[in-house]
Order: sequence, then structure tokens, then C-alpha cells
Amino acid sequence: MKKVFKLAVLVVLGVFVLVGCGTQQQTPAPAQQAAQPAQTAATDDVKKQIEDIKGVLPKFAIPMREVGDRFDNIYLAAKGGNWALAKYMSSYMNKSMAPAKLTKPNEYPAWDSFYNNTFAPVNKAIDAKDFAAFDKAYTAVIDSCNGCHVSMGYKYIKIVKKETGADLHVDYSLKTEPADFK
Repeated sequence: MKKVFKLAVLVVLGVFVLVGCGTQQQTPAPAQQAAQPAQTAATDDVKKQIEDIKGVLPKFAIPMREVGDRFDNIYLAAKGGNWALAKYMSSYMNKSMAPAKLTKPNEYPAWDSFYNNTFAPVNKAIDAKDFAAFDKAYTAVIDSCNGCHVSMGYKYIKIVKKETGADLHVDYSLKTEPADFK
């Protein structure tokens, strides 16, 4: 998924360069005027290719699946005192939503606001290694997630605290410091 996302970003940047270079406000020479329809067709082709790439990138549902797995792991890591793992999972939970910047640009700000505001007390509790504050903030996030799901028409998606993580092979009780995650 990272490779596809990086490719999409490179293609988008390439289009910006092509479009920027192709839309200068100078009066073209007659030879350039003849080349403009070909350049416009090439630009249109690149734009179509970008839309095709965006079409195969995950929207919200697939990244949200990763968000859910990491969200579960965050809880178990904090509960077990593996604060670096909790911080790592939080960071990558947020990064997993990056494709939505391109594929769902109108919806992505809601995620960004959620992570930087609603979820912030969870991250603060992780940094403080304060499980009581973490548990309170984590529970509030669950309530917020469930309210959001209902408001978006997904009342059948209800988040709960789990007793096992998505990654059964991970030692959630390894004692670490938040600063161990760089």
C-alpha cells in the first residue's frame, strides 16, 4: 500500500509540474500553437491516469480496518505497560489513513480532527504512562467512534474493548517507555 501511495504522490506531483509548465500565460509561437492540442491531450491522459491510480487506492474502509486493529493493540499495550508499542501503534494508526488525503479529500479532515483533538488525550496519557487517564480517554474515544459511526449511517459498526489484540504474536506486556519509540 505504501508503494502505491508513493507512486500516486509522484504522479500527482508530475501532473502539477506538467500542468504548471503547460499553462504559462505567454502567447505561443505558431509552432507552439500547433503543439498545444497534443500537450492538452497528454495532460488529459496524465490526469486520467492519476484518477485511475486514485481509484485503486484504499478509500476509508480498508484503512479503517487497520485503524481498528491498531486501536485494539494500543489498549492492550498500554494495559500491559508496553508504552512504546502503544505510541508506535497510535502513530501508525494515524498514518494508515494517509491515502484518504487523496481518495477522500472532503472526508479526511474529519479523521485529522479526530486524531489531533478527540484522540489527543489518549496520546497524552501514553506519554505520561498513566493507565487510569489512558483508560478514561480510550473509553471516551470509543464512545466518540460509535457516535460517529451512527451519524454516518454505520450503526452496525460498534467498537468495544477487546481482551485480545489483532496481533496475537506480540508481547503486549513487555515493559517499555514511550520514548523508546522514535
